[in-house]
Amino acid sequence: MIVGLIASLSVAAWAYLALARGAFWRTRERDVKTPAPASWPPVTAIVPARDEAESIARSIGSLIDQDYPGEFAIILVDDESRDGTASLARAAATARGKSEQLTILAGKPLPSGWTGKLWAQNQGVTQAGQGNPAPRYLLLTDADIMHAPDSLRTLVSEAEAGSLALTSRMAMLRCESLAERLLIPAFIFFFQMLYPFAWANDRQRTTAAAAGGCMLVRRDALEQAGGLSAIRDALIDDCALARLIKRFGPIRIALTQHVTSIRPYPAIADVGRMISRSAYAQLNYSAILLAGTIAGLTLIYLAPVLLALFSDGATRIAGLACWIAMAFLFQPTLRFYQVSPVYGLLLPAIAAIYMWFTCASALAHARGRGGMWKGRAQAPVTRS
Repeated sequence: MIVGLIASLSVAAWAYLALARGAFWRTRERDVKTPAPASWPPVTAIVPARDEAESIARSIGSLIDQDYPGEFAIILVDDESRDGTASLARAAATARGKSEQLTILAGKPLPSGWTGKLWAQNQGVTQAGQGNPAPRYLLLTDADIMHAPDSLRTLVSEAEAGSLALTSRMAMLRCESLAERLLIPAFIFFFQMLYPFAWANDRQRTTAAAAGGCMLVRRDALEQAGGLSAIRDALIDDCALARLIKRFGPIRIALTQHVTSIRPYPAIADVGRMISRSAYAQLNYSAILLAGTIAGLTLIYLAPVLLALFSDGATRIAGLACWIAMAFLFQPTLRFYQVSPVYGLLLPAIAAIYMWFTCASALAHARGRGGMWKGRAQAPVTRS
């Protein structure tokens, strides 16, 4: 009786995900070419950086190399780096003969109530507002992100054509090591499951999502929404910003292969630290939601395998059907990342690893080390 109920619930869950969850698994929301605007508005890129010596020269270089026809300035907010990040960024600009395009802002100490990234970005936003001309758009990007030369032009064209308050690209994450091939496509798959891009892009729905590595936000919409101070303690700052901005204008998020992350994740533990940093924040620091998440993941990903291997009759068939369904739905994401389709069959094991990452995130929070990044614990110790 209980086994049959579990089988029925698993089948129902996968039917819902396949047919009624915004077709998230099809990866259809991609960057598209749109007609160029009549005039190109001024843009300022804001790059928060804390100890990013390994990637900052390439990241800043890719911004300087943009073929954007309008005014384009870059502000690097050096968040108390100790590895020469600012010097390497300045050298990259000087080598291209564009030192005047880059402003390096020494970050102020982190005040209580702010996460480090948002505090650094906020300082950049303030500095950008003092520019002449003041930018119409702010490109919020990261120090490990590389942009193809036409990236900014494509983003602005899309924003202007759609009167968007925010347009974002899910950067192509590095997928070279075994750990990356195993876990990175699943990260994109799970993210789209949580925030179906089609729903986020629908002006009539409340679902909102953005990808923090590449977000072009209209400056007046950000000011109207209360600025970054309105989300100053958010660990999942990109989606928090999307929710904030969508109340004041349409947004769009899409996959791309023209914006890439160069941050490596050579081992499973490296991916785990990236996920664990914010996984418990996604659950609003709730033990009840954590328990519900574990139960849900078990029902959706693990139960079908157990049914397929250890049950019989109709319940075994149901388990096999769910296992095949999840492997099939995972295929578009695997193709996008050029990873073998065989990894689709490993999705239950991958989900179990992510389940552990989520539990580790809750444990770190309990120990007062939640949201750990670059030596800072940023999650609140308690939650009312």
